[in-house]
Amino acid sequence: MTAKKIRRLSAGQGPAPLRRGVAVLPSLLTVGNMFFGYYAILLASKHRFEWAVTMIILAGILDGLDGRIARMTGSTSEFGKELDSLSDFLSFGLAPALILYHWGFADLGKTGWFFAFLLPVAGALRLARFNVQTATQDKRYFIGLPIPAAAAAAVLPLYYLPPGLTNVQSPDLLRTMRIACLVYVVALSWLMVSTVRFRSFKDMDILRARRPSAPVFVMAVVLVLIALNPPAALLIIAVAYALSGPVGWLWGRLRKRTAQAPAGKAPEDQARGEAPTGVQGTPRER
Repeated sequence: MTAKKIRRLSAGQGPAPLRRGVAVLPSLLTVGNMFFGYYAILLASKHRFEWAVTMIILAGILDGLDGRIARMTGSTSEFGKELDSLSDFLSFGLAPALILYHWGFADLGKTGWFFAFLLPVAGALRLARFNVQTATQDKRYFIGLPIPAAAAAAVLPLYYLPPGLTNVQSPDLLRTMRIACLVYVVALSWLMVSTVRFRSFKDMDILRARRPSAPVFVMAVVLVLIALNPPAALLIIAVAYALSGPVGWLWGRLRKRTAQAPAGKAPEDQARGEAPTGVQGTPRER
């Protein structure tokens, strides 16, 4: 063992090759994320939609791991952030749009590819805004629906829908399905570029929590549900998370309006413009 290695080990540092390997691991996971997104596009072009959706889910898993491992190992860098954004655009912006196009939006002609185009456009805007505001925004929340969550909510219903928007016998049902699909894509695209806040859960650290039993139990329940029926459980989780932002926004507005109401006035008294019940006016007022 050389003197240089002895000094490194005495200073609490690991071997240089090991540290370099750990530093490159997040980038390898990001490349894996990109590969699954690319493979999903190829599978969608062959009309193997269930496998294409599965590739998007695998890409999402790697996307969640690369950033966390980079923070745990202290190997975050501007290069990694940019690579992650480009990978996310491919796997969660472009790939879901092409999956939906090959699945059934192509049957709608120009309308179909135009509405499918909204997903990558909104995703690119969402990623660009996230990169600009990373240093200033509250770490507990995302501004706008994260692009991986939007991609999951967009493609997971394909596990249960028949291929295409023409294989429906009833004309009324076919028209309803087409309108619902287009509105659904527009809603997800709008949520990505909106200023609605979504919980990031970055402030939840189970290892440092004083009472980790509750979050661990919740995670165990979620894992059991996913194991019992992965497509249904993941679809419910994705849609629930997409709805959590608007629901939280409405709840905040209601609470704010209630807090701003004049103290001591009942709602029915406010509607009539009267003083609260039980409060007597002065003789001159009467």
